[in-house]
Amino acid sequence: MLQEHEQIVLTADIPEDNLKAGDVGTIVHIYPRHVAYEVEFFSPAGNTVAVATVERTQARPAAPAEIEPLTVLYNYATDGIAVLTLNNPQRRNALSSHTLAALEEWLDEIAADPAARVVVIRSEGPVFSSGHDLNELVNGDAEDYTAVFDACTRVMEAIRLLPKPVIAQVQGLATAAGCQLVATCDIAVAADTAAFATPGVQIGLFCTTPGVAVARSVMPKKAMEMLLTGKPISAQEAIAFGLISRIAPADELETQTMELARQIASASAHTLALGKAAFYQQVEMNRPDAYHFAGKVMVDNLLADDAHEGISAFLEKRPPVWTT
Repeated sequence: MLQEHEQIVLTADIPEDNLKAGDVGTIVHIYPRHVAYEVEFFSPAGNTVAVATVERTQARPAAPAEIEPLTVLYNYATDGIAVLTLNNPQRRNALSSHTLAALEEWLDEIAADPAARVVVIRSEGPVFSSGHDLNELVNGDAEDYTAVFDACTRVMEAIRLLPKPVIAQVQGLATAAGCQLVATCDIAVAADTAAFATPGVQIGLFCTTPGVAVARSVMPKKAMEMLLTGKPISAQEAIAFGLISRIAPADELETQTMELARQIASASAHTLALGKAAFYQQVEMNRPDAYHFAGKVMVDNLLADDAHEGISAFLEKRPPVWTT
């Protein structure tokens, strides 16, 4: 007999609740004579997506391998700082489809949360992220592989387009799509023991999509060396070639990252969002177009309440009081 709090797998679709065979849920109530169960279903981020009545014939006990752990944790914003933690050190914090879905979900939520002004992405364990889960890149077809890379691209673009600065806090090795994640973040603070690599070439799978982000952070010849050899570079090399922003002693990494995040979070949220979006737009333009575009953005910025407040506060030698 199934018990309360036991996890089950659907053996049949439940269209009215948008649930499909194979979905995993947790029993929260058992109806008399076990004819049916009230089951709660969760998203990859751990949020409730449905509570449905499941007939006994529609479910079976879940095997341990079918139960996905929470691979991304979200600490709700404190002092304006939202922290996302990759929490699957046993799998080297691989960016599996499940993990990418959780990241995408949390980034959407953070985008709409006015309390979150800056985001820090960190991870547990000795490895920041080993990149894609290679188990998802064997024995599939073009449609399967396309879905994996599309999910990764959505997460990387969500970071770039998020109207809040994103800081990578890198404590260890970041490889392939994990290195892509570091390169995509607006700022990256790394421990002096961290290392970075795009090693796909060594297993016959060139890191082409990670190369999109790496090539926009690292000077081209060094980016090509990383992509063509797969050899890791140290934190000291990474800062010299532009992949990361700063290095901290390993035991001071979190402290220094959070100090930086608090400094950024003290600014006007409107100004941060405007500036981040404008930076990524102008950097793709030729210089005359970039100056023309940037000038218009600065005029729009000056017309905003927070710019008036900030300039007035500076002239009056007082702290600003932002409206955003």
